[in-house]
Amino acid sequence: MKGRHWLHRMRFATAGLREGWRRERSFRAHGWFALGALAALLLLRPAPVWWALIALVAALVMGFELINSALEGLIDLLHPAIHPEIKVIKDMAAGAVLLMGMAAVAVAAALLVVAGPAVLARWGWR
Repeated sequence: MKGRHWLHRMRFATAGLREGWRRERSFRAHGWFALGALAALLLLRPAPVWWALIALVAALVMGFELINSALEGLIDLLHPAIHPEIKVIKDMAAGAVLLMGMAAVAVAAALLVVAGPAVLARWGWR
């Protein structure tokens, strides 16, 4: 792959995103959550830093999910038999996705605490 034009390398990356979407239900679920986060941003209209923070955590969750899925697929290909150490490795990778998802929920909660009262006031609920 080295030495190829960046557009050619970009095709590999987009192919990976497409395969992740096609094969991995968890990746699709995270994608729908990211779309929901976008809807919340449009509704809440927070400061630009919140847009960046939500985009960052959404991309990190989805990126971790792709890495987890790729790692699981590679492990299954190289060592199809059940092995306790492989289970530990897979569980650790899944734990990384879980931690990043919890961080995303914390960011979303912080956004609601900060922007929620203004939205309620705008709607006349306060």
